[in-house]
Amino acid sequence: MNYYHEKTKFYVAVDCIIFGFSEGRLNLLLLKRNFEPSKGQWSLMGGFVRDGESVDEAAKRVLQEMTGLGNVFMEQVSAFGEVERDPGERVISVAYYALININAYDRELVQSHNAFWIDINELPELIFDHQEMLERARNLIKQKASSQPIGFNLLPKLFTLTQLQTLYEAIYGEAFDKRNFRKRIAEMKFIEMTDKIDKAGSKRGARLYKMNKAAYRKDRKFKL
Repeated sequence: MNYYHEKTKFYVAVDCIIFGFSEGRLNLLLLKRNFEPSKGQWSLMGGFVRDGESVDEAAKRVLQEMTGLGNVFMEQVSAFGEVERDPGERVISVAYYALININAYDRELVQSHNAFWIDINELPELIFDHQEMLERARNLIKQKASSQPIGFNLLPKLFTLTQLQTLYEAIYGEAFDKRNFRKRIAEMKFIEMTDKIDKAGSKRGARLYKMNKAAYRKDRKFKL
């Protein structure tokens, strides 16, 4: 007799905690559910793992189906398996967080899923254990952002130092001293000044910078 035949079978799902950065604010992409269970409530973007698909592949597929984006920064957070976490069925979910450029996603696709960007400081109540997933993801981001340049995934290719500082202030929820922050950035040789100027904020404009990924892979020195 097959050993697995007598065992109880469960559903396996993935939930994607999708972060974006806009106008100095960290945002989360949330779904206003138009299906049961919990129709009309807010949830993370998710779906079930398909036959012949790994959980990593499922998370990447869900992200692409929801936003149109592939090859983005994504990491696993944890598995969530409380017995009654989902009122529909016994579902074990593996959560992932993704950091995307908020200007690069497919807007029509996101709208078709009834999804919206919401300021991380103004979030509605989330269904099931999605709030716990979010909190764990934010803690992971804070831990990694101080020693690895993961935050740059939230920025456009060219950015100002003010944008960079406000991004990290949004991640950590605290203000940084401008002089000290820029001194630390100046020590990171892979953050390069370009000859381009951003004049969106003022007539004088601000110098645009870029991250040299090849230089970072050589150096590997990042500390905020």
